[in-house]
Amino acid sequence: MKSFQFPVGQMPAIGLGTWLMEDGSATAAVKSALYSGYRHIDCAPIYMNEKDVGQAFSEVFQEGSISREDVWITSKLWCNRHRRDLVEGALKETLADLQLEYLDLYMIHWPVAFKHDIHRPESGTDLLSLEEMPLIDTWGAMEECLKSGLCKNIGVCNFSQKKLQLLLDQGTVKPAADQVECHPFFPQDDLREFCQNTGIQLVAYSPLGSPARPERMIGENDPSLFEQDQVKQLATSKGITVGQVLLAWAISRGTVAIPKSANPERQKENLAAGSIELSADEFKLVDEIAIRHRFVHGEFWVMEDGPYTLANLWDE
Repeated sequence: MKSFQFPVGQMPAIGLGTWLMEDGSATAAVKSALYSGYRHIDCAPIYMNEKDVGQAFSEVFQEGSISREDVWITSKLWCNRHRRDLVEGALKETLADLQLEYLDLYMIHWPVAFKHDIHRPESGTDLLSLEEMPLIDTWGAMEECLKSGLCKNIGVCNFSQKKLQLLLDQGTVKPAADQVECHPFFPQDDLREFCQNTGIQLVAYSPLGSPARPERMIGENDPSLFEQDQVKQLATSKGITVGQVLLAWAISRGTVAIPKSANPERQKENLAAGSIELSADEFKLVDEIAIRHRFVHGEFWVMEDGPYTLANLWDE
């Protein structure tokens, strides 16, 4: 099997997530991040802001102090474009919106498929099973995008170890990365070990526990990473923020973290976490948090008469 393209360490360890920037804030947020030193921006068409992000790229790259080659840019294939003949067109649309000639990483956003004329499914009949729309067929089209030069690497999001193994067994190109929810409440230890052993980069979304997630995703008894005494005490003792503790923990584990913030000062704090070192005891203090909780639960894919259950989505 052909290995992924980028050498170890090329993907910057902290990136800017652009989810939940549908209000027009993405242009200013991305520009602020780039001028603050970020060199990794994570995008997706379903975030409904790629044109805004593209405007930021255009303005910054034309200004000249930062070049396109300096920045790692990721985007994703939405679930209604899994059909093999639709994948390249979806990528070209994203490139047009982002005003780019190529992506550094193009990812399958979810191991979930639905009909190509459906943007957000409303019933189970809008969804397609993975028997009807096999992941390996979609992956084959992703491989073609790689060969054509439209992207430099291909990967996946929200894939379990089982689904990664399917691509390893049947694909030609190894996934460069798997982007999944990952934080001290949901450390993904088994998946992390599998990725390390197979040379797949694990990328952590919601590394701060997704405190700004939509109301529809908030449970009545959801815990908060920012209220954990051991994390708060560690932040105080080191003179840093709780967010910086969480990001330093993520990087110490060898994962890439993509926190979302449109606040310039918070962006700088998050980026500075890349140079914060945790001692073995400090790392253990965070690592031993006993709560286990997934915030991006995936229940929005479970519909009456639909093919997806939480069991077959996560393979847990």
